Amino acid sequence: MQRKAYVPGAAVLLAALLAACTGGSGSGGAPDDSKAGASTMSATAAQPGKYRTLSDACGAVSHDTLDSLLPGIKQIADQGRRERAYEGEAALTYSNDRRSGCRWKSEVPGATDHLFVDFERVVSYDNAVSDDSRAEQVYGAKEKAADLPEPVVGPSSGSGAASPAAGGTASASATPPATATASSSASASASDSASDSASGSPSATGTPADLQPRTLDDLGDEAFLNDQLSTAQQRTVTVVFRTSNVIVTIQYDEQPTTTQTAPSSEDMQDKARKLAQRLAGSLG
Repeated sequence: MQRKAYVPGAAVLLAALLAACTGGSGSGGAPDDSKAGASTMSATAAQPGKYRTLSDACGAVSHDTLDSLLPGIKQIADQGRRERAYEGEAALTYSNDRRSGCRWKSEVPGATDHLFVDFERVVSYDNAVSDDSRAEQVYGAKEKAADLPEPVVGPSSGSGAASPAAGGTASASATPPATATASSSASASASDSASDSASGSPSATGTPADLQPRTLDDLGDEAFLNDQLSTAQQRTVTVVFRTSNVIVTIQYDEQPTTTQTAPSSEDMQDKARKLAQRLAGSLG
């Protein structure tokens, strides 16, 4: 008679325990790495920007600086009106920690001046993009919109001189008559002038070549300056710079009472850049 096979009770218990351990380990017996994955995501998350708050724009410009840019303020006889002019007019904002702006205005017998200062704190809502990277993108869009011209390079010495024929000097017959040269020069000048007017180059806007709109390498992490002169002789100088996740915009313009003399580009740019340096220092 054939005996029935059986498993002792201890062996059955051991097999059950092994099955439970195997089932808890996941597919293929691999260890649970959910905690490790969370740690990795936390370690690679984009970092927040340096700045968490903003200064009040209306309190960021000193009276001495306003006197330099807006000389008409200190000439206001009424003390109450003068103090209100120094305080400026705050720009509408829905969050003082995200944006703060202020406007000032002054009038003198020869011109009206305006100053606008804007602080923008950029925050990225994408965990894969840091605040600084997002601010860099916002600044880049502003610089692109400014459409800065290519730097003007002066002609090198000897530029435009006639090249001699190979193996000898230029022949006399190759030299154009004086009248033809004068005519060509006048034609070229007229052509250059028309081109300048169409392209908005420094000569067309009244801005010398060395003061043309350009990027600045001595202000914040990146910066640019724009200088525009309208047909009404109103000059507007704009300086924009980025420091970490804060973008600062300064817009300074002057409208003369007559169109005979345009405001000084050099003077206005110098004042706007000095203000920008002070604001960059105040951001710390």
